[in-house]
Amino acid sequence: MHKPNIKLSVVIPAYNEEKRIGPTLLDIDRYLSRQKYPYEILVVIDGATDKTFQTVKKYQSMVHGLKIINNEKNHGKGYVVRQGLLQARGEFRLFMDADNSTVVDHIEKFFPYFDQNYSLVIGSRDLKTSKITKHQPKWKELLGDAGNIMIQFIGGLWGIPDTQCGFKVLTAEAAKKICEKMIIDRWGFDIEMLVLARKMNFKIKEIAVEWENDQASNVSFLSYFNTLKELFQIRWNLITGKYKL
Repeated sequence: MHKPNIKLSVVIPAYNEEKRIGPTLLDIDRYLSRQKYPYEILVVIDGATDKTFQTVKKYQSMVHGLKIINNEKNHGKGYVVRQGLLQARGEFRLFMDADNSTVVDHIEKFFPYFDQNYSLVIGSRDLKTSKITKHQPKWKELLGDAGNIMIQFIGGLWGIPDTQCGFKVLTAEAAKKICEKMIIDRWGFDIEMLVLARKMNFKIKEIAVEWENDQASNVSFLSYFNTLKELFQIRWNLITGKYKL
């Protein structure tokens, strides 16, 4: 297989992020520009109704390797993450949140595990060595903890206490083979990605990260219930053979 000439692709899904995306892009570029490997940054805009596209466009002259995929229609975070991972060209493909809740320098802790035959290395807020510098509201943490138990049980993801952290790295091969099977467009896509990875025998490693909650997060009360609804949809898709594994 031809080895990509870009080592790292950073995919950032963005919906109405005009106020947060600029500092995140500068922070990513500031760090990666000091590294010795080639990289690219893809911002995938999900039908934004604010000036996210215009804002990102302004940063193209300041940020190395910055590309924009602008969807005029809103499809959901899962759709645009999948789109970005498939259009990326890197040997390793990271997707992270526009609010920079986990910063890009964590990538250096992730790389060594790919030499141990892991195909997905994912960030976790729930390991003993994880560090939360600013917590979510208590109701979000309680819902998240209860949801993670259900996800592990119903999704068959025992041993992965945090499926929803928005900092995950896939090899090019895993990204292509998994994303081509994915059909969940919104919040449950992380679960689907990990379920498919296990079904397809890709090794997953969970790594503790430092994470800071952003109070301007787009995750609402309803999002938690929609995620659980999609969890049951994923289980049904497996039972009915919809993924054609």
